[in-house]
Amino acid sequence: MTATTVAPAPPAEQPGGGAVETSLLRGILRRTSTVVAAGFLLLLIVVAILAPVVAPHDPNAQDVLSRLRPPGGDHPLGTDDYGRDVLSRIIFGARVSLVAAVQAAGLALVIGLPLGIIAGYVRGWLEVVLVRVMDALMSTPSLVLAITIVAVLGPGITNAMIAIGLIMSPRFFRVARASTMNVRHETYIEASVALGCTGTRTVVRHILPNVLPPIVLVTSVSLGAAVAAESSLSFLGLGVKPPAASWGSMLTTAAANMDTAPFMAWPPGIMIFLTVLSFTYLGDGVRRGLTRTRAE
Repeated sequence: MTATTVAPAPPAEQPGGGAVETSLLRGILRRTSTVVAAGFLLLLIVVAILAPVVAPHDPNAQDVLSRLRPPGGDHPLGTDDYGRDVLSRIIFGARVSLVAAVQAAGLALVIGLPLGIIAGYVRGWLEVVLVRVMDALMSTPSLVLAITIVAVLGPGITNAMIAIGLIMSPRFFRVARASTMNVRHETYIEASVALGCTGTRTVVRHILPNVLPPIVLVTSVSLGAAVAAESSLSFLGLGVKPPAASWGSMLTTAAANMDTAPFMAWPPGIMIFLTVLSFTYLGDGVRRGLTRTRAE
């Protein structure tokens, strides 16, 4: 009778933060559209940071003799009605759009996230008041409310982004509140309270990590929405102040010269479209990666 040798089973993989992060990254990189969107946004950020070096001309330098020149030669995308290089203004406009998007999404995050967690964890009359306030913000047409806020605070990119941030804060509030309500009755939360942890410690150590994944998705989508909103306000003359370059203000100039120089509308319009689309695809990729990670 021969002895049978049984190979020892491989040690089970211990769950850890590194494994989860690797699984999430693998889930995100599995989609080509997400990788392309992330690459485009990374390139856009690099170009915006290096705008003074990358731009071929001064974006505000005027040359009346070269006004409304079609693409070609020293001006690959042509010139506007003041003879300014369109490519240079597109590059510097990327800096304005990205900074504005971060300002708006950051303000919405700062307002909506803590209020949503408080409403979902504390409940009671405080939740009722906060929900009614956020419902009122969401029921008001966003562009009309933004114009009203800018009219009160005055035109300018910072004031415009304050308005957009206030308008987008209910998105973060509702997601944070719903996520908090889903976990507030879990066993580990009740155990934390039973062991004497303060409400602040319970929220920071146990609730906030469960709220962050959907907040990441909302942030990504909100960045794209902020770019479109900033362009809309700048198109109406409520965003950046001339002669600063902005994709929205460039569309205003293009609209005024559509008959004589229709080429001016394409560069800013395409950049707005691609940037918003990239943020959307990136957010969708993060959502799918989080879903796949939880399933595994």
